[in-house]
Amino acid sequence: MAVCTVCGKTTKFGNQVSFAGNRNNRTFKPNLQTVRAVINGRIKKVTVCTRCLKAGKIQKAI
Repeated sequence: MAVCTVCGKTTKFGNQVSFAGNRNNRTFKPNLQTVRAVINGRIKKVTVCTRCLKAGKIQKAI
């Protein structure tokens, strides 16, 4: 299962509801990106959600 290494965001489950009220299972997946980041002074590939990237919670390696 896909997990953000910073905030721990994972796939959520819910229902897709039609106008008739019919319910079908569906998933809500986080927008995860694999980036090279500086962690403890070393460059490492991590999977991070875009919300954490935009908030600047990690430092991208250049």
